[in-house]
Amino acid sequence: MYIKIGPYKDFYGIYDFTDMFHKIGVSEDRCDRIGNWLTKTWIHDVCEWVDNKKTRNIKVRIDKYDTWSMDVTLSYIILPMLKQLKETKHSAADVDDKDVPKKLRSISSPKKKKNEIDHDPAGLIAKNDNWFARWDWVLDEMIWAFSLHLEEDSWPLKHDKRMQNGFRLFGKYYQNLWD
Repeated sequence: MYIKIGPYKDFYGIYDFTDMFHKIGVSEDRCDRIGNWLTKTWIHDVCEWVDNKKTRNIKVRIDKYDTWSMDVTLSYIILPMLKQLKETKHSAADVDDKDVPKKLRSISSPKKKKNEIDHDPAGLIAKNDNWFARWDWVLDEMIWAFSLHLEEDSWPLKHDKRMQNGFRLFGKYYQNLWD
């Protein structure tokens, strides 16, 4: 197996260009008006054309032996990615109450109703005090499942149910695995 995936390509559009005016003293309101005007010109079309020509460098080669135990092969890739995501995340997924222990559920707080939205002092939206703790718990379960999966000889049957739950959570929250 050979995998090389380069970084995402940067997009520079009309508003990136008008932000330069703001740095030299043009008001933000005026920069927005200039940007709105430029989006109706050929300059916008050029920016879009250039962006469409950019490609992300992705090279993947799969050998026949990589699919012999594909679940284990993928675990070697997934596990370090999950660990890095947990360390560097800047957000949290909306986790269902049924997927976490009772102490982390949104209805565990006597002041709150199920999935009630609160506003914190900074104006950010959070469903309850456990919003990030719930996502951390789900990530920990995924990490635990993939870690144990790589220790093939140490799969005690009593852990099978918890492993399957970690893999279920991975599938359920797959589209939330981004930073």
